[in-house]
Amino acid sequence: MSFPLVRHRRLRQSVGIRSMVRETVLNVQDLVQPIFVTHGTNIKNEISSMPGVYHFSLDTLKSEVDYIASLGIPAVLLFGIPATKDSIGSSGFADDGIVQEATRLIKSWYPELLVIADTCLCEFTDHGHCGMVHTFEHDGHIHGDVLNDESLGLLVKTAVSQAKAGADIIAPSNMMDGFVQAIREGLDEAGFKNIPIMSYSVKYASAFYGPFREAADSAPQFGDRKTYQMDPANAREALREAESDVLEGADMLMVKPALAYLDIIRMIKDQFDLPLVAYNVSGEYSMVKAAAQQGWINEKAIVQEMLTGMKRAGADIIITYFAKDMAGWLTEK
Repeated sequence: MSFPLVRHRRLRQSVGIRSMVRETVLNVQDLVQPIFVTHGTNIKNEISSMPGVYHFSLDTLKSEVDYIASLGIPAVLLFGIPATKDSIGSSGFADDGIVQEATRLIKSWYPELLVIADTCLCEFTDHGHCGMVHTFEHDGHIHGDVLNDESLGLLVKTAVSQAKAGADIIAPSNMMDGFVQAIREGLDEAGFKNIPIMSYSVKYASAFYGPFREAADSAPQFGDRKTYQMDPANAREALREAESDVLEGADMLMVKPALAYLDIIRMIKDQFDLPLVAYNVSGEYSMVKAAAQQGWINEKAIVQEMLTGMKRAGADIIITYFAKDMAGWLTEK
């Protein structure tokens, strides 16, 4: 009778052995919790397409931040829904803008909790695009071009205003060419040389963003974002995008979305020696939540496997709407 020369199952025989030889470990320090803040009072409204995720007005925000801090989650990512919108997104860089006000409050409550400010214009423009646009009518339809260079100055103003409010990290998500260099120069000139940039370096024009568009009220009013966000079919282009951001002074790189782009996360990790962020986006969250509500999957097991896969692929940091749930599960005995 022959026997296997190597028995791989020996290292799977017990919880203790499996834990001892585990190659990838997910912990609470890897997680970032997004928060949506809005104008008004006494608002805590659940987002219909994202069960368990809410809009918070400033007066209801503290209980959410208290809970996040109590779980040991090290950072939050702020998105703001303003009271008014215009063609240039001026409320995004106003000193009393919703993100700026929320940042000041959070830093006053928890100075050690990192506030990451999403730096984009789509939530603040009346047309829903991530920069200035030139619009025109053709054949009875409104068309528009997103103006790259003209948008950079507005993004710089937004980043500087967020830094002045106390943001620890600036996270530009707009995908304009040259945005990292422009923001880096703007922050440095304003005296914020030590504020790092977490660049949305590789951001795909993805269908997985659907629920976020509801949450942030940021759906484009015409056209789409395919002229500035990446084609999901392209991989080598991701290396070019990331390389540009490295050369322009990015401190951290990001791949967004995460679940369908684990190969891209691994490529970027292998190529560049900077901290790498994976954004587990709204559609990825909502699919799991919907299936769990139907009783079709074990939500806890699925989320643990999914986030571990992102870290195994090379992510150092994971932005996820599951951060609170995951932090709680990690502390269970």
